[in-house]
Amino acid sequence: MTPAVRITKRLVDVVASAAGLLVTAPLFPIIGAAIYLDSPGPILFRQRRAGPLVDTNGRTFQTREFDMVKFRTMRPDAEKYTGPVVAGENDPRVTRVGRFLRKTRLDELPQLWNVLTGSMSLVGPRPERPELLRNLALAIPLFEERMRGVKPGITGLAQVSLGYTGKPIEGSEVLQHAAALTNPFGLEEADGAEADEFRMKLLYDMAYLASLEKFSTYLRMEASIIARTPLVMLGARGR
Repeated sequence: MTPAVRITKRLVDVVASAAGLLVTAPLFPIIGAAIYLDSPGPILFRQRRAGPLVDTNGRTFQTREFDMVKFRTMRPDAEKYTGPVVAGENDPRVTRVGRFLRKTRLDELPQLWNVLTGSMSLVGPRPERPELLRNLALAIPLFEERMRGVKPGITGLAQVSLGYTGKPIEGSEVLQHAAALTNPFGLEEADGAEADEFRMKLLYDMAYLASLEKFSTYLRMEASIIARTPLVMLGARGR
């Protein structure tokens, strides 16, 4: 990432997150009341996430962790018996209100605070939980590279190009290559593997990282993602 890209990206983050919090503030008590009435418990949900991959001593890299905040969309005891697991399609732990919030991406609104305080960016790869990241890095070559030197984002190229969990949407160019990308050897026991959808996301995340190498490509990519995000929210393309 060039210095010009880094400075401009942070400036956009500060202005956009501050404006976003002011504009959406009236929605917070409404969403909070709906969450509590549907499923009594905490309104907000804080979760440890893996942030940028940073150079620690010139030889090794370490993931910087932070607490991500969002509106709660699952039952308060969602992981009581399972531990950390990835939310699946039609996940029974998701509440009725939570399902709507996920479809419209309104559950992500509190993360504007993460952007304003600097632990996240408006646009970037989505952050994963540290426990899951370790397993994904072992299963998917170069998976950890998607976060090298870049902050995680509320929205990103993968989020506006794929479904909520990472599945290709109908009509997308990558859909015709999905089988080769997720199960290239055609192993029956590998069908539906949890890592498949993360492989799809990785393709888009790496393309986004490549765009940060030049100011002109960064501007085009960033503007495109920001412009497409409201369309994804209005289309409720989630689970």
